[in-house]
Amino acid sequence: MTNPHPLPAGVGVLERGWLSANNILVQGRAGTALVDSGYCSHAPQTVALLAHALQGQPLDLLLNTHLHSDHCGGNAALQAAYPALQTRIPPGQAAHVADWDPVALSYTPTGQNCPRFHFEALLQPGSEIRLGDLVWQVHAAPGHDHHSVILFEPASKLLLSADALWEAGFGVVFPELEGIAAMDEVAATLDLIESLAPSTVVPGHGRVFVDLARSLAFARRRLEGFVKDPQKHANHAAKVLLKFKLLELQRVEYAALLQWVAQTPYLQTLRQRFFADQPTAPWLHGLLLELVRVGAARREGDWVEDL
Repeated sequence: MTNPHPLPAGVGVLERGWLSANNILVQGRAGTALVDSGYCSHAPQTVALLAHALQGQPLDLLLNTHLHSDHCGGNAALQAAYPALQTRIPPGQAAHVADWDPVALSYTPTGQNCPRFHFEALLQPGSEIRLGDLVWQVHAAPGHDHHSVILFEPASKLLLSADALWEAGFGVVFPELEGIAAMDEVAATLDLIESLAPSTVVPGHGRVFVDLARSLAFARRRLEGFVKDPQKHANHAAKVLLKFKLLELQRVEYAALLQWVAQTPYLQTLRQRFFADQPTAPWLHGLLLELVRVGAARREGDWVEDL
């Protein structure tokens, strides 16, 4: 959990690849807490990394900034490894977790996986929570996900920004793709982050960073481009979902990938809404060409590989 930027005592970051969100471990007098648990494919590794970091201590509390599969896919494995673990989630989709509705939770429509987990309490925006020796503010951060929260520790000015802000950008604005206006929510969340004035930011993906002004400027330029050209955002989203699947599978036959795209409701809805003039096969071919061009994938004969 080495990091080039200083973090408060008791706070460590397990920086993960892009299939799994970063895990933030907080330790102190109030016990041990983990923020976000990664994707289910990496769950055994998550459990092993955490056990190494805890050195025999129990994990007391698990928090999810939001309920996308790359942030909570390891919940079930951690709950099995630590039976006394208490889990808190944002309130917006709590009923869907209690009833376990993988369609409403987006897992089935996006063609992703998330083993069923439970929760004991809510992570309420506007509240404070003690993690380790620090008291954190919980802020609503809609945009990428309407129900997402971010955590801010004012004494150290440390922000856990989830997918609301990365060093270079932010997460796909999924509500917008579903016909729910959310670009203004992204802008408002960026304004909120600016007003908090964090000195250090731990994003949901990628390395810890300190140049807030640079990252906010980049994010706002990207947001402006998406607002001006919704199809650009839709194309970006389709490539992100495709890349995520390649990260999960690593190597897949082109025919199987085409079948997955054809059977994934979210991708088909996106295609029909923004690219209705393109049948599934040519559309997938074009997306793959773009991923290959930027070095994110490789196609060799009948096979497609993640890079």
